[in-house]
Amino acid sequence: QVQLVESGGGLVQPGGSLRLSCAASTRVFSISVVGWYRQAPGKQRELVAQMFIGGATKYVDSAKGRFTISRENANRTVSLQMNSLKPEDTALYYCNLFIPGSGQGSYWGQGTQVTVSS
Repeated sequence: QVQLVESGGGLVQPGGSLRLSCAASTRVFSISVVGWYRQAPGKQRELVAQMFIGGATKYVDSAKGRFTISRENANRTVSLQMNSLKPEDTALYYCNLFIPGSGQGSYWGQGTQVTVSS
């Protein structure tokens, strides 16, 4: 069983920045695909950013140029640097991890709230 613990959410003004972090308990973090999802009230959960084993990344169009996902395999952490935040970025952000080929499915953190408001 993999545990994911997020931190770094909060209240920020439009145009501000936040950095989310997620610590994973798995020893096979380095061969895991990691990502951040978000869910706003009344909306479906959507992928925000994802990083693959080789370092390739994928972003939702609205995050491109503003958000950056990164990982530190030695510390088993994945982070999301969010700049130029907008009110529409307000959501509960979830860390996600899955291990390709393991058959274990996908793991989720408990979520951290990001609120962008003046």
